[in-house]
Amino acid sequence: MRSVSRGYGYRFDLGSYFPPAIKTICIACVCVFTLQELSELIFHAAGANFWALWFGLVPQEVVHGFIWQPFTYLFLHGGIWHILLNLLFLCMFGADIERAWGSRRFFGYFCLCGIGAGVINVVVKELIVSWHWARPESLSVPTIGASGAIYGVLLAAAMIMPHSRVWFFPLPVTVSMRVFIIAMIAIEFFGTIGASGDNVSHVCHLGGMLVGYVYLRRRRGSVLYSFRNHFSDWKRRRLRKKFEVYARDHQDKPPSRPDNWVN
Repeated sequence: MRSVSRGYGYRFDLGSYFPPAIKTICIACVCVFTLQELSELIFHAAGANFWALWFGLVPQEVVHGFIWQPFTYLFLHGGIWHILLNLLFLCMFGADIERAWGSRRFFGYFCLCGIGAGVINVVVKELIVSWHWARPESLSVPTIGASGAIYGVLLAAAMIMPHSRVWFFPLPVTVSMRVFIIAMIAIEFFGTIGASGDNVSHVCHLGGMLVGYVYLRRRRGSVLYSFRNHFSDWKRRRLRKKFEVYARDHQDKPPSRPDNWVN
């Protein structure tokens, strides 16, 4: 896409808002959503059910061998608003993380959170049915959407950039990313407890955040990560001591060229 100049030294680059991994995910979701809509338009309910039952996350199908579903369900969506909101959140909160991590690691993290959320969703539903807390028919209900993976991205943003400000829509206030994700966790937790009937898989959302948290904490606790942190802290302490020594040695000396003072 061509850049548009807006004044001296400024070039607008849409690619900065869509790093490679996010661009790939968005293109894949849009292409699959287009196929879903065309199938439903041509074949009506049969076309929609084909995608949902074969590539959505259906717990009873996963345990009977449809092992690709915990991955493919990420790229299916249930309507225009569903896909638009998911991709909007992905671009808003994922772009900075991808630039910090690199595309390969970000894409791996996205898939890990999404697949982990799907597996947790299957396990939880199987357990609550076996404990007679839900009807067996719930195991045949498909789950679709990338929300589980995106909630993992939100958690990563809160852990990496906890003090960045977020507009808490629809309230005209901004909160820190840490407060925002705590509020989201509370909403999803109480949505899981209550029988709200809102057709939202809160278990998937919480599962994506849980997998993301475990992944991030494990990396922070790894030997290489700790060594890098200790080395960085040592360099900062060394530079601080050098600056303090320099400031102490020169605090009583006038500038070498007083005519160059700048106020």
